[in-house]
Amino acid sequence: GKSKVSPLTENRQKTTFKDVAGIDESKQELEEIIDFLKEPKKFTKLGGKIPKGAILIGAPGTGKTLLARAIAGEAEVPFFSIGGSDFVEMFVGVGAARVRDLFIQGKKNAPCIIVIDEIDAVGKKRDGQRNDEREATLNQLLTEMDGFESQSGIIVVAATNKIDVLDSALLRAGRFDRRVFVELPTKRERAAILEKYRDKVPHDLDVMTVANMTVGFNGASLAALVNEAALLALRQNDFQVNIEHFHQVKDKVMFGKKKLQMLSDKQKEYRVTYQAAKAITATYFDLPFEKLM
Repeated sequence: GKSKVSPLTENRQKTTFKDVAGIDESKQELEEIIDFLKEPKKFTKLGGKIPKGAILIGAPGTGKTLLARAIAGEAEVPFFSIGGSDFVEMFVGVGAARVRDLFIQGKKNAPCIIVIDEIDAVGKKRDGQRNDEREATLNQLLTEMDGFESQSGIIVVAATNKIDVLDSALLRAGRFDRRVFVELPTKRERAAILEKYRDKVPHDLDVMTVANMTVGFNGASLAALVNEAALLALRQNDFQVNIEHFHQVKDKVMFGKKKLQMLSDKQKEYRVTYQAAKAITATYFDLPFEKLM
């Protein structure tokens, strides 16, 4: 019945907001929670109550788990992390026991942050037709979140990309009552993310140029893009990464395949027509566009 919780110890590298590029709006939403963990008396003096839980919502790879770690790093409090699937077991009662053990550890180390990643694995809507182990575990989680006061110093942060499947009892006021949406990065935020990864490799790059060609990329994809470009430069015996390396690996990162080198006459016709239409449209509306071919 012991939880598989992973505590943040002193010898592990601390993550702060400086390590999280982009998603500025999400960071601003969470600053109030950090202030509470640093100075709880400032809130309780005026009778204010901090939310017991915050749920980070966003597509995979947008930085939800990294953001949760940064909250603990900024507040300088203990951090306990566990995946939602770690609660689910085939043996009846084990999941509920792990939830109890998790909150016992949290209370012993308060003020602290408990992070539950991929909470949809245990927090799916109850249909009332069965009483299986997952629903028993969810019931225990709901009970524990009702069982401690906001002044106890425990804040639960959960992450999911499927909020529509979560049980409504989890999202009501008094549990995960603060929702923070972690969106795909904007061009400026992509440039900030790329700058962090770019500086780790020898390069001849303008981050804004790469940011322009990576619309729709999330933080994890941008990290993979820089890594693939660096590996390509190494294979080609180049001394530094340049924009041509990024053009060659972009399709591989986006679609899982290398850029087509050999095209049939029909494929060439389609591509030329598409690129010409893109150039004409961009010129007509006075919009910038990346390298066409």
